[in-house]
Amino acid sequence: MALTREDVKKVAHLARLALTEAEIEQYREQLSKVLDYVASIEALDLDQVPPTAHAVPLQNVLRDDEVRPSLPPQVALFNAPLTADQQFFIQRVLDA
Repeated sequence: MALTREDVKKVAHLARLALTEAEIEQYREQLSKVLDYVASIEALDLDQVPPTAHAVPLQNVLRDDEVRPSLPPQVALFNAPLTADQQFFIQRVLDA
């Protein structure tokens, strides 16, 4: 699909780009090639190909969520500068 110079100027205007005459011609050629490639992909018969989100199958690599022993609060809070009610005490980030 061959784009015209006006097509490129319109796209440049929508993208708020200021192009020189040489750039308009360069992008006209490049964008035309991209659209030709997309058209060649659209011509493929993909009726037997199931839609996929990824090219290769993915699987969850996380471990099962299991309850396990953890640190007692006194040990976890040992180096904390400030604590309150067995929790870290921090400065307010946002005003309420």
